[in-house]
Amino acid sequence: LKTRPIKDILFWSSIISTPLGLLNLLLISHVNRDLGIPDTWFVFGDDVVLSILGEIAFLPTLVLAARLCPPGVEAVLFATLMSINNGAGTLGTEFGALLTKWLGVTESNFDNLALLSIICNLSSLYPLLFIGFLDEVGSVSEQDIEN
Repeated sequence: LKTRPIKDILFWSSIISTPLGLLNLLLISHVNRDLGIPDTWFVFGDDVVLSILGEIAFLPTLVLAARLCPPGVEAVLFATLMSINNGAGTLGTEFGALLTKWLGVTESNFDNLALLSIICNLSSLYPLLFIGFLDEVGSVSEQDIEN
């Protein structure tokens, strides 16, 4: 990953994680059972893969921040990034809960659960609209900077 530009890593991790997130549709429609995969194993595998991809996508953000950070304030910048990341997670959870309510998905009504899953997964592509802001900084690999 050191030889790849940060912009490419962010782009491709978003592109790859979206169809993997849509694998939940297999669980919702019980197709995983037809494939011989128990629900618990399917959920576990899906969660592990998406967590790994999330970490791979977040590392370039930290590297990019380290490039832009003035010496001596790295800890403050890292704490700020973690706060923003946690705040975004909380905000995403709240928006997901609101969307769940709007679509009428409850503990006994799963009629719109597939639609909810599709909307939530496709919303992960939204940050790609802003990837152009990384043209100057994100187009250089970590290895090129070290040389």
